[in-house]
Amino acid sequence: MSAPPEEISTVSHSNEASGVAGQLLVQFKRLRSGDSGLIPIVVGLLILIVYFQTRNSAFLSASNLTNLSIQATVYVLLGMAEIWLLLLGEIDLSIGYLAALGGVVGTILVDYQYHWSWFIALPAAVLLTTAIGAIYGALVIRLRLPSFIVTLSGWLVLQGIVIYLVDHQGTGGSISIQESVLYDLVGGNLTPLATWLFIVVCVVVLAYLMIRTGQKRRAAGLEATPLLVTVVKIVLLAVVGVGLVWVFNTNRSTFVQLNGMPFAIPIDLAVLAVSTFILTKTRTGRYIYAIGGNKEAARRAGVNVNRYRFLAFCATGFVAGLAGLLYSSRLGGLSDSVDPTLTLYSIAAAVIGGTSLFGGRGKMVHALIGGLIIAVIYNGMALLSMSPPTVYMVTGLVLLAAVTIDSVARRGSSPLS
Repeated sequence: MSAPPEEISTVSHSNEASGVAGQLLVQFKRLRSGDSGLIPIVVGLLILIVYFQTRNSAFLSASNLTNLSIQATVYVLLGMAEIWLLLLGEIDLSIGYLAALGGVVGTILVDYQYHWSWFIALPAAVLLTTAIGAIYGALVIRLRLPSFIVTLSGWLVLQGIVIYLVDHQGTGGSISIQESVLYDLVGGNLTPLATWLFIVVCVVVLAYLMIRTGQKRRAAGLEATPLLVTVVKIVLLAVVGVGLVWVFNTNRSTFVQLNGMPFAIPIDLAVLAVSTFILTKTRTGRYIYAIGGNKEAARRAGVNVNRYRFLAFCATGFVAGLAGLLYSSRLGGLSDSVDPTLTLYSIAAAVIGGTSLFGGRGKMVHALIGGLIIAVIYNGMALLSMSPPTVYMVTGLVLLAAVTIDSVARRGSSPLS
């Protein structure tokens, strides 16, 4: 029997009045159960920022923060590419050279020797990496091979292909970008007005989505974030947006006028938005989480497990190809000695941000946070003139800490713990 309208109204007002306190209690219970969410990661990022700023006041300058954001773009994209497979409990160990192959092919095709139009060459490079991801998926699914072994083999094969393609150009083991559009993926900037418009649109859209989601959940009788908490989040989001506009629109050069948001950042955010939408609002995303949580249970529920595993491998190849184009753009070209740690950083960006290595838990925003942390470490230590071995050791320790947090969280949330 349904409750009278007066009783429903009273309960509603009571829930709204105690909403903030209830939300704090929920968060406290989550922390006690081991589900700490992004809190330790964000706190760690803030600690790193404070440390580097106290050691070198140039760290939080507009020019350095812009440079840091550019450094993070490749790590963020590679992390998002890896997350598609990590959610399934799979992994791609070749993703660094897969991205490099996309960058090399795109750079070669727009070179004077071949002179392909950029709107054909760049999609062709991404299509190639997507096809390689599809081949990985077919081998893993059809032959029931471990993704670890398949992609490890791919790592060696792709390394050889990249070296062959670069050396075959006869340019001394390196190739340079000869196309302004490819160079501007990282080297180009929005105008200050366009930067303002982009940030404002992002803030308004996110604010609308937060309010709309809360309204829908309340209308359905589900637990929702209190309106006051949502308003606070929107205000903080607006403050961050204004801060980003100030950073990007500050002149970063003493010789010419150089300001505006780098093109690479909207590219990263577009991939983040589309990937998040797919994972949270579509059947494909729900099934990927279900398969990663319990593959056999998903299969018995009627999910075509192999189809969605295959799609995840293709998505990894696609995003890796985009990352490779940004990588080439940032360096102004590529050489036959590609950084072999790119794969490790892609995994680190995902895991440091909070994605589980065991499948079923993670968000695309984790790659954004993890990529920023890696970029902060590299950027800050470069400002302090620390040696590369120190940088590697610190990054490794941060990764170990993130995996430890993930393991503790899983034990804390287990009913058997």
